[in-house]
Amino acid sequence: MAQPKDLKFHIAMFPWFAFGHMTPFLHLSNELAKRGHKISFLLPNKACLQWKTTNLHPNLITFYPLTIPRVGSLPRGTETASDIPIFLTTHLATAMDLTRDQVEALLCQLKPNFVFYDTAHWIPELAPMIGFKTVCYNAVCAASLAIAVVPARKVFKDRPLTEAELAEPPHGYPSTTVVLRKHEARALSFISFDFGSGITFYDRVTTSMKECDAISIRTCHEIEGQLCDYIGSQFGKPVLLTGPVLLESEKTPLEDRWAKWLGGFEPNLVVFCAFGSQWVLEKDQFQELVLGLELTGLPFLVAVKPPTGAATVEEALPEGFQERVKGRGVVYGEWVQQTHLLNHPSVGCFVNHCGFGSMWESLTSDSQIVLVPHLGDQILNTRLMADELKVAVEVERDENGWFSKESLCKAVKSTMDKDSEVGVLVRKNHGKWKQTLTSPGFMSGYIDEFIHKLHEL
Repeated sequence: MAQPKDLKFHIAMFPWFAFGHMTPFLHLSNELAKRGHKISFLLPNKACLQWKTTNLHPNLITFYPLTIPRVGSLPRGTETASDIPIFLTTHLATAMDLTRDQVEALLCQLKPNFVFYDTAHWIPELAPMIGFKTVCYNAVCAASLAIAVVPARKVFKDRPLTEAELAEPPHGYPSTTVVLRKHEARALSFISFDFGSGITFYDRVTTSMKECDAISIRTCHEIEGQLCDYIGSQFGKPVLLTGPVLLESEKTPLEDRWAKWLGGFEPNLVVFCAFGSQWVLEKDQFQELVLGLELTGLPFLVAVKPPTGAATVEEALPEGFQERVKGRGVVYGEWVQQTHLLNHPSVGCFVNHCGFGSMWESLTSDSQIVLVPHLGDQILNTRLMADELKVAVEVERDENGWFSKESLCKAVKSTMDKDSEVGVLVRKNHGKWKQTLTSPGFMSGYIDEFIHKLHEL
């Protein structure tokens, strides 16, 4: 029976416990609540407090805290992926699975129409008994789902993909530019590693997509349409796109310390560098990064975690570095307001890891884009940005994935130099995509169509 178009849904959100996943789930929640839909958001205790200012509709979005059990070698108090080094995330996945009883009890009490999830592959098992539809909402690019997950499920059912197989696009893959280098294929091999007790990352993600009522991806047809169609054909599921779903406004302004510091520079001059909440550099690579930014001669702000073996970023800096860059260079080891910083008129270049959130934020900013990917999906995002859309420059690396201060400096200078052929090209292409993505009605149109598709489910 067809549902009336003005029917308001009750949707439960249960994302993977990482900021790069919880953030887009919350942005989508804000968009749905803006249209009158009720959201019950299940997330770790500490995250409830951290996300308070980002909940733009507290009358319709309710946070339900989960107690995260301590598992294996997880440090006491661990609740999200940003609390731990990346090699411990398999234990966090086990901890997430152990919240199943809490989640089930809440869903029985709430009785939502839909549950949106990503890596909690067991959510569809609860659906028949409680009575809800399931949407596997992917906060990563369609390219990563298509090149790593789909072919593994379809072609290599009894073994993980080898590095050589990962280095070539699968049969039928609708892109000719995604050819991976050796160290990049190695980065994608994580899909065969354990991600929780008794399950690999590959099995977790493919089960999540195979058992849901609909697959959803935080992307748009204009950029990844063919890949989304490919995924739908491989899984035999409807694929619903939400568009980029970026936060429109926050209650808090840019911190005064950064507003004052950036205010001392001319427009489009400062290089801002951030690598997300999970990537921790080795000390020598960290030093190469900051030395490369020093080499550009431009003012810069680096916001990265302290490197391996260091308690603070300051203790890991090269000798004499702080004296040499005083007044024009800042290295900061804690979280910053990335979106606010990108929107500041003094920022002219964004050096980043090309996580999916950073990818969309950079595309809708005016900053030039320089990419240093690390994890599998970041590499595929980079291929999209640098090779297909030609809106960014990737830092050159050797076969082991190492980048030098000279290669980083070269990439930044190539985008910032107004007479650079590369800089002119990426600036022109970036401008076109920004105009498309920020055009009136573009993002809201995707959300409205997405809700229409939910009605059809």
